Amino acid sequence: MFSRKNKKKEGIVDTIRTLVWALLLAGLIRTLFFQPYWIPSGSMKDTLLIGDFLFVNKMAYGYSKHSCPWSLCPFSGRIISKEPERGDVVVFKHPTTGADYIKRLIGLPGEKIQMKDGDLYINDKVVPVKPDGIFQEINEIQGPMQSSRPACSKPTSDGSICVKEKYKSELPNGVIHSILNVSTGQSLDNTGIFSVPPGHYFFIGDNRDNSSDSRVRKPRGIGFVPFENIVGRADRVMFSSAGKSILYFWTWRSDRYFKAID
Repeated sequence: MFSRKNKKKEGIVDTIRTLVWALLLAGLIRTLFFQPYWIPSGSMKDTLLIGDFLFVNKMAYGYSKHSCPWSLCPFSGRIISKEPERGDVVVFKHPTTGADYIKRLIGLPGEKIQMKDGDLYINDKVVPVKPDGIFQEINEIQGPMQSSRPACSKPTSDGSICVKEKYKSELPNGVIHSILNVSTGQSLDNTGIFSVPPGHYFFIGDNRDNSSDSRVRKPRGIGFVPFENIVGRADRVMFSSAGKSILYFWTWRSDRYFKAID
């Protein structure tokens, strides 16, 4: 009887020990390799929707102070394993506030970026786009903070269908991705020439008329983002919640489970 009780206690202790190690391992993997990220705004529609939940690959471009805690890294600065590529969807720290942002990488170090009449120019060459129908959503307050409402091509009442033009954009390296256009003549449709400094990158949201990105100077906008501020690359949406809380599983979008990010 005594032996059985001891074995039962040992079994419980072993189970607890296993769970503790599993949690520690999961925390270590999360800290070193992946970071969860929940999309808070509509600046990357329709590639990413408010409520999309994804994991950021923190090792996509090597180690940095944002992808590896100093106490666990036997070095300073950043060890580069792969340069960021044009068209990558990237999470990075805002150069002024330190807040996490997610945008598409458009301009590389040494390049010139400009918007003319809503068209994107890279090194004085226009990036071609093709019409791809329309993007529709309900005109209602969105997101967990209930503070964001979609921008629509035409004024619509609350609860009505909100419409935007949708295009396919082909970047110089062959990456094809979706962009949205609310209307012509928006404030960021025409800009000066941005010359990307060495060691920095230029980011734009896919929802071109509803994105505060590198086209907007710091501190209000992002400006140029230094390489060391990059957290990692977003590759896939794990699931997506259309409700006020990620816990409202009945509002999860069934068509976005494990969806690849183009």
